[in-house]
Amino acid sequence: MKNFVYKPNRHWQEVELWKDVSQEQWDDWLWQLTHTIRTLKDLKKVINLTPEEERGVQIATKTIPLNITPYYASLMNPDNPDCPIRKQSVPIDSELNKSKYDLEDPLEEDEDSPVLGLTHRYPDRVLFLVTNQCSMYCRYCTRRRFSGQIGMGVPKKQLDSAIEYIQNTPQVRDVLISGGDGLLINDHILEYILKNLRAIDHVEIIRIGTRAPVVFPQRITDQLCDILKKYHPVWLNTHFNTSIEITEEAKAACEKLINAGVPVGNQAVILAGINDSVRIMKKLMHDLVKMRVRPYYIYQCDLSEGISHFRAPISKGLEIIEGLRGHTSGYANPQFVVDAPGGGGKITLQPNYILSQSADMVVIRNYEGVISAYPEPKDYNANAADPYFETVYPVSKNEKAQEGIAALLTGGKTTILPKGLERLERRDLFEKNPERSTLKDKREIREKLKEKKYQAELKKAKEEGDSQS
Repeated sequence: MKNFVYKPNRHWQEVELWKDVSQEQWDDWLWQLTHTIRTLKDLKKVINLTPEEERGVQIATKTIPLNITPYYASLMNPDNPDCPIRKQSVPIDSELNKSKYDLEDPLEEDEDSPVLGLTHRYPDRVLFLVTNQCSMYCRYCTRRRFSGQIGMGVPKKQLDSAIEYIQNTPQVRDVLISGGDGLLINDHILEYILKNLRAIDHVEIIRIGTRAPVVFPQRITDQLCDILKKYHPVWLNTHFNTSIEITEEAKAACEKLINAGVPVGNQAVILAGINDSVRIMKKLMHDLVKMRVRPYYIYQCDLSEGISHFRAPISKGLEIIEGLRGHTSGYANPQFVVDAPGGGGKITLQPNYILSQSADMVVIRNYEGVISAYPEPKDYNANAADPYFETVYPVSKNEKAQEGIAALLTGGKTTILPKGLERLERRDLFEKNPERSTLKDKREIREKLKEKKYQAELKKAKEEGDSQS
């Protein structure tokens, strides 16, 4: 294979396509959006395409559009197809291949959607899709059925319907604004959404999911930050996948958000051939922490259609966590998360640090392989703090009982049954039979007979006692 030399970022005016672009234009986020690379002709002016990439651009209308901001395109190595910026933004013809496990909606967001554009999967939070547009369409996008698709704009009526659902659902305390990209809407629409959400008493936290600081940091303007300040607490998660994306412009955008009081986290995705190594991920985590961005999640790549070539095995994610935990500071340790197919939600995975457990002792190991025994307390009184806490913070009428595994631990449930069991299907058939009878149906008769016998024995014992006296 040909050996390529890394080329540092080019100044945009070195590229023929942008040789006459002024600094003022380049720094304008609306200019960046209206001059995205969308055609094979323009892309060829920026990088030297491989045959696979050229075929990929030609079939992009069948998957998700080719769309790259000038800023992000300027970071691409023009001669090396292994450049992680290129791999994330330039389509290849493999996107038409669908594995047997690929799904249109792998997270079943539409199944958990009470109104169009809103997903309510978790008890106290919702996902609010405010646009289907992105400034740059990541080739591994999990929401390919929605992002960038023709005729899929989000009208005001749909936004209002989602806000109304949130207003009428008091258990929702956390709203995630996303899309597409949560910052692709203009400031006027964004403020309309924020203002209406903040007017809802039970909405405590508003979050924004965006790749803007990475792919067009020009979007993070003073005006945007002034809007966000008005509706705190507002949190924001962005999406750096490698340190190569952390430019001076990206740092400045994150700093501007953080200085405006917006906590910024990062969600990376493990991508084969892009960042699937301990060394690359550790460097990214360190560089994020240095600019006050908290590593939040490392995601396993989802089972969306046409992106199987991006997926690394789950074992690689565990290897990366093993290479971070204990080997670097806790702030630089994200959670490794698999968003389970079938609407299972986010599942946090980690190497196994508990080796064995008894009623008295837990055997654990650390990152070095040191094995220790930790004694369990003898006289532990569980939940003793709850009564006093409830006098200060009474149980809210919106507070619901625990669900899932937590309900098993608190005694709220004794069993969780999966769907699709043949045994349960048989049960349904049995219950529909009007002539069906079970032993439980005879319980009332049995209890009466037992009580009758018990009373008879009591009477007999009394009579015998009386006769002896």
